[in-house]
Amino acid sequence: MNYVDGFVLAVPTAKKEAYRALAEQAAAVFKRHGALSVVECWGDDVPEGKLTSFTMAVQRKDDEAVVFSWITWPSKAVRDAGMKSSMEDPEMEHDMAKMPFDGKRMIFGGFQAIVSR
Repeated sequence: MNYVDGFVLAVPTAKKEAYRALAEQAAAVFKRHGALSVVECWGDDVPEGKLTSFTMAVQRKDDEAVVFSWITWPSKAVRDAGMKSSMEDPEMEHDMAKMPFDGKRMIFGGFQAIVSR
């Protein structure tokens, strides 16, 4: 089964287009380095939780939206090599201070798919 990297982050709504452009660029790099697909989703129905929620997890502010995204890889081995080479790709060299989101509040992790229909 495939391997999936998942991400949840908060992006200022005023920077939606800047984030979309960055995501398009990054998706092309990931695909060049072995990713099967890259999906970026802009939250429009993300409820506040009482104990946990996407909004609480990323400490979303009033002027931000939650972004939920994932990269699908053929295997963990391909992901490990592809993620490493993607991060070394010159096209991925971004000034972190100029990123259209606060990377310190991003949640991410790798997951082995157990059901895929």
